[in-house]
Amino acid sequence: MTSTSVEALASGPLFGLPLPELWFVLVFGLLGTFLFLDGFDFGAGAIFATLTDDDAREAVLSAIGPFWDGNEVWLVVFGGALFAAFPAVYAGLFSRHYLLMFGILGALILRGLAPEMYEQRHDERWQRWWGRSFVAGSILAPFLLGAFAGNWLVGTSRSFTVVGVVVGITVTALTVVSGAAFLRLKTQDALPKTVMWIGLGAIGAYLLGVIVTLGVLAVQLPAGVDAVLSAPVLALVAASVALGVGYGVALRLGSNMVALVAAAGLTYGLIAVVAVLMYPSIDPAAGLTIRGAIVSMLPLNLMSIGAALLLPLIATYFAVLYSAFSGPVTAGEAY
Repeated sequence: MTSTSVEALASGPLFGLPLPELWFVLVFGLLGTFLFLDGFDFGAGAIFATLTDDDAREAVLSAIGPFWDGNEVWLVVFGGALFAAFPAVYAGLFSRHYLLMFGILGALILRGLAPEMYEQRHDERWQRWWGRSFVAGSILAPFLLGAFAGNWLVGTSRSFTVVGVVVGITVTALTVVSGAAFLRLKTQDALPKTVMWIGLGAIGAYLLGVIVTLGVLAVQLPAGVDAVLSAPVLALVAASVALGVGYGVALRLGSNMVALVAAAGLTYGLIAVVAVLMYPSIDPAAGLTIRGAIVSMLPLNLMSIGAALLLPLIATYFAVLYSAFSGPVTAGEAY
């Protein structure tokens, strides 16, 4: 690269694009992608707790087996993007909430280790222990992730807060919504009909959780009611209600792919609400705005070029992965 091209990259954003805002959207988009893709794995783990038949439990493990470890890549990509574009936010946010971070990582490790250990021996006591570990990791991971997101939004340095608990419960319910649709899609008649009813109950719990969350945020956010009742937030909430109704209808009719797409819309909608309420800040606790926390122009431009090249490759990998393991799991298929 010549000195002239380096100077050009350091002098202003590529093509005059609003790169700080685009990276803000990208960071939250990556978080939403992780929450959806690994979310249905978490939801499947929570539903696993309601099943007592060995064949049904094997069907759950077989459904998520090819995907769960790949889905966790998006959490790494989210952290990498936050570190690359907003290093001060990454440092401050993760250091303030290191207990939650370790909790999330511990839950992910437990959720990943448990199915492997579950399959190693087939005596009742062994499988009961590791089955419970699988459920615990699948519930704790989204709950702690939700607590982290809630605390990030209101700018608190405490690990456990009212808003964190409320958002954590809401996110956990959302993962069950995704998990029920995914399991119905992948296992079809291999699981009892109670999975559908669990999904319907979860969508009601999620929508109630959204309302309670907004009520708590109206009290705790600096802008209060004005922020919660802003046009973008109300539009996203209305869209969530519509998607929730569509999800319920699709699940009842057996249109499981439609239900899963609706669950994806709900997930990205929730992340969009968090982003809208936070904007233009990106670290309320430290008083950092997007433009105040962004890296200098040269690395920002170089990272933008790299992201434009690498993210399509990652997306292509996942398209191939999901295509290769498309279709329902077969009877007797093992994890």
